[in-house]
Amino acid sequence: MSWFKKDPLQIITFQSYGTASHFHIRGRALEDEIIDLSHKSYFSLLINTWKRFETDEIKHAPLSIKLPNDSVLKVISDSHGYYRIDESIEGLDTLTDEEGWLTYEASYCDTNLKRTIQSDNRFLGELLIPSQNSSFGVISDIDDTILHTGVVSNFKWQVIYNTIFRPAKKRIPLKGAADFYHKLHRGTSGKEANPIFYVSHSPWNLYRYLEFFLNENKFPKGPILLRSFKDILRRKAPGEKPMKQQEILNIMDTYPDMSFILIGDSGEKDPDIYLEIAETYPNRIKAIYLRSVKSKKKITRVTELLKGQTTPILLVNSSEEAITHAKAQGFVKLSH
Repeated sequence: MSWFKKDPLQIITFQSYGTASHFHIRGRALEDEIIDLSHKSYFSLLINTWKRFETDEIKHAPLSIKLPNDSVLKVISDSHGYYRIDESIEGLDTLTDEEGWLTYEASYCDTNLKRTIQSDNRFLGELLIPSQNSSFGVISDIDDTILHTGVVSNFKWQVIYNTIFRPAKKRIPLKGAADFYHKLHRGTSGKEANPIFYVSHSPWNLYRYLEFFLNENKFPKGPILLRSFKDILRRKAPGEKPMKQQEILNIMDTYPDMSFILIGDSGEKDPDIYLEIAETYPNRIKAIYLRSVKSKKKITRVTELLKGQTTPILLVNSSEEAITHAKAQGFVKLSH
């Protein structure tokens, strides 16, 4: 942040999901702190981390959302700069590309703001509308499922170290994960476009960091669903579900005719969350893959949880194990 002049404005559009008649998008209006995710020095990493969490939000800003058919929606950012549109609009599926992505433009309504607006006040966003012909959807955790974070380390020190001192460009995905997800995305025919949804307990402040990581390592494009930093600090009400679980349930409610494959790890709450969802929707969860973490205590607990389950659940040590199982179940194309 500059002490001499105000930073330019930006709108961060979070990739979201909807249906042919349900337009649901989220994003945030912020000052542009110019975070370069390619920087590798410790000093740059510290500065970038500070910028990600010391955000200068644009409160109560009128914003305009323009769809490909030139229709325009209006929304106002809240006291933290976040905005959300959740409306019924018919014919959205006619505005998508072959993968189901609808591209829209977000902009500030007040063009007389006393500071520079980046990108000529045009910020592109994307909304996923899965095809009715999709065989299934995939909902995947990020932390220690496709990206090693060290969430089971003592006092979570590895999580802190990886977030602050390791650039997204240098973060290494768990071996074979991207290939597995592409196989699931393409399905049995090898030509499908099964939707992939990425969920995490991380705050929205890390959205671009995680988006850069997924793009850099060539994972299939999909909505990245995080949570507000203020929700992390908020004490949950009795019986309130974790935010990640709420998001998964929202996805399933949005696509009531779609079955899903759930992917997570054995380190934290994924097994409990996924098993509860499988019990709630016994006919809609095709399989659950849990990546083993290096904790004997965690593995023992999860092994006990899985006893007697009717939903196919696999505790895997590698992506190859998951791919072999997915081929046997007819989820992905068999190799020639």
